[in-house]
Amino acid sequence: MTSSKPKTIQTMKPATAAKKLGVLLSATPAEFQEGVVSRDELNALQTKPPAWLTDLRRNGPHPRQVVAARLGVSISGLARSGVTEPLTTAEINALKAENPEWLGRERAIQAELRKQD
Repeated sequence: MTSSKPKTIQTMKPATAAKKLGVLLSATPAEFQEGVVSRDELNALQTKPPAWLTDLRRNGPHPRQVVAARLGVSISGLARSGVTEPLTTAEINALKAENPEWLGRERAIQAELRKQD
């Protein structure tokens, strides 16, 4: 005999959900930060994002992994260069336009690592 016990709902902490969504937890609405997120809710946020999520993804502030990806450097490269705070899209674009020496160096390191892989 198989038991037909009800399916348990998988939930995650808001920090985990924010990371999976690629947004900074502290920039999300209070109700998102204070609750738990079910797997179904996460899927819904990914497939049909609300306005706040779309705005965060577009304008930031962005977490380090997103900043690093948009600049084409590693998270370690950001740290070596002294970039430790979340950046907005405008700040990322300004850095790209300015193209400081550290950015070129870190991009070269990243390109070399990709070539080796």
